[in-house]
Amino acid sequence: MVSTDKNQSSEVVFILLGFSDYPDLQVPLFLLFLTIYAVAVVGNVGMITIIQISPKLQTPMYFFLKNLSFVDFCCSTTVTPKLIENLIVEDRSVSIKGCITQFFFATVCVMTEMAMLAVMAYDRLVAICYPLLYSVAMSPKVCSVLVTVAYSWGIIFSLIFTYSILVLTFCETKIIDNFICEYLVFLSASCSDKHFSEIILFIFVNLSLYCTLIIILSSYLFIFVTILKMHAGRGRYKAFSTCASHLTAVTIFYGTILFLYCIPNSKNTGLVVRIGSAFYTVMIPMLNPLIYSLRNKDVKETFRKLMDLKTISQ
Repeated sequence: MVSTDKNQSSEVVFILLGFSDYPDLQVPLFLLFLTIYAVAVVGNVGMITIIQISPKLQTPMYFFLKNLSFVDFCCSTTVTPKLIENLIVEDRSVSIKGCITQFFFATVCVMTEMAMLAVMAYDRLVAICYPLLYSVAMSPKVCSVLVTVAYSWGIIFSLIFTYSILVLTFCETKIIDNFICEYLVFLSASCSDKHFSEIILFIFVNLSLYCTLIIILSSYLFIFVTILKMHAGRGRYKAFSTCASHLTAVTIFYGTILFLYCIPNSKNTGLVVRIGSAFYTVMIPMLNPLIYSLRNKDVKETFRKLMDLKTISQ
């Protein structure tokens, strides 16, 4: 009986509807998502390159930002090409193995981004609240450990979620009203008992989400208290400006996830879920490099110098 279940699962095909129920918008959506993907790739690779080659940007804050850009690049590359492909092809099917593979890597990226945003909040806490200890508290070794923890966090949680999917059985071809292989896709498509997987989802999603969110909120609570104690207005502005980009990225990322998955809302189905999923897996990887570059004087200055050197060389 067990071998039969495995055989059935191996033959299952998912059909990702994506945005196919809007046939008149297929070409505009193709061009839109292609542009978003191009901007995401150029923006994140550009951010990594600028930070890597600029001596002025060899600080803990930019080290974490470089890793965040790498995670965003991986997330965008895991999700967006398949979305773009499904907008122009008739066959929108994907094998169960392909779906699980996409889910694994996308989950690694999302969970790692959660942890990385928490690490970046801690970095800002130390920089603003304990500036004299910053060079010691955020030494290169400590930064490497924190980044390793963030990646390990993403991989471990993704392995747990993937295992809870592998124990499910899938019996037939399923039409999925989404463009990405999310956890709820597997739960809705399964023809076996889903109780274990639902418990895993509830426990570990909440654990990851609220642990990282508590770190971020606690860090900013101490940061705001420290800023309020500052007497110089210029010091307050400088301290706040160093957090503005990160706070913007956190608000967009967590706001989208909380809206989709943690706030009970019967209307969060169909198009709303697809748009929300597209926002945090496709749009945010494009927005992050823009948020950090447009508000960052050092990044813009380094970019201008690179452009000047390119112009001179020509």
